[in-house]
Amino acid sequence: MAREALTILPPGRPLVGRAAPPGSKSITNRALLLAGLAKGTSRLTGALKSDDTRYMADALRAMGVSVAEPDATSFVVESSGVLKAPEKPLFLGNAGTATRFLTAAAALVNGTVVVDGDEHMRKRPIAPLVDAMRSLGIDVSAPTGCPPVTVHGTGGFAAEKILIDGGLSSQYVSALLMMAAGGGRPVTVELTGEHIGALGYIDLTTAAMTAFGARVERLDAIRWRVEPTGYRATDYLIEPDASAATYLWAAEVLTGGAIDLGVPAGEFSQPDAKSHELIAAFPHMPAVIDGSQMQDAVPTLAVLAAFNDTPVRFTGIENLRVKECDRIRALSTGLNGIRQGLATEEGDDLVVASDPALSGSTPARINTFADHRIAMSFALAGLKLSDITILDPDCVGKTFPAYWDTLAALGVSYKA
Repeated sequence: MAREALTILPPGRPLVGRAAPPGSKSITNRALLLAGLAKGTSRLTGALKSDDTRYMADALRAMGVSVAEPDATSFVVESSGVLKAPEKPLFLGNAGTATRFLTAAAALVNGTVVVDGDEHMRKRPIAPLVDAMRSLGIDVSAPTGCPPVTVHGTGGFAAEKILIDGGLSSQYVSALLMMAAGGGRPVTVELTGEHIGALGYIDLTTAAMTAFGARVERLDAIRWRVEPTGYRATDYLIEPDASAATYLWAAEVLTGGAIDLGVPAGEFSQPDAKSHELIAAFPHMPAVIDGSQMQDAVPTLAVLAAFNDTPVRFTGIENLRVKECDRIRALSTGLNGIRQGLATEEGDDLVVASDPALSGSTPARINTFADHRIAMSFALAGLKLSDITILDPDCVGKTFPAYWDTLAALGVSYKA
């Protein structure tokens, strides 16, 4: 039964020990889709098992792919290399990666695919991806500009260039790149502007594509060329999740502890790992942090900034308004619930006033808006302050199901 609330009891001591972050959600969902598009058997190890990846795995099963789970961190994917039209709409919850990636991949299906999600996903924009696909002659519609999306696939597409506006999300670009290898001829994927949500995630995509046998080349800052190679099955090791690691890095510096994640920060390839140097600078974080290339780390950094010596302004984060929730509003609401005036929204910037003396009993009930990152980041405040209560704490199951147990193993206690 889902818990309504969880109150964190400050440990009152440094957190010391080992804590293993789960596998990367971003890489797991890329690898699952590519394995589903590859003929043969692929073994994915180090994978994340969470709500988001289960939605992707279940969708692939509905499209004729065998997805076995021999243990807690592995998937064995066996595919003919061709996705079949599912018998009913694909329900993907609020999984942005699965929704965007499968929408594009549906163009390679010979039949109709409906991609849908929960009430939150139905508010998240997908029009730029739909418009790009429609420009290729693909029959696709999303009447509200958000899911549900209906794709009438013909088994492939033929185009030499795909133009895409990646300003709202790099996931649109990744979706088209992965689709492009299944096309009928070489294709160039080109941004219609140099602004993109988080360029580092494109690098994750092209690395995964290459591992599964695709030939993709970055031509310049806004263009990639993809050959029509399709994909081949492979064994693929997935690295730990850098976004999940940010909470543990922050817990370490907040409590003056020493938490061994088993992998040095410098070995992560994911964009959010760049936040480690900012976290390590605490309590002397910089006055301005550009969050554009580490978007999922911003909630962690913002809550940490509340305890910094000096105020911190977060810029380049406008895309956070269209994540699982409006994260800028959720962060300002939660921080001001802890102490009025702690956060201010200035346009799409978030200014955290910071209060290094913040301590003691500060009763606050944090509305997570069903967003896993809001729940996990505000848990950090509970390491320093009494009476921080996280509402809907089980929403962390989206990407880090063992989060509360992981903190507990380091010495954090709770009361229901």
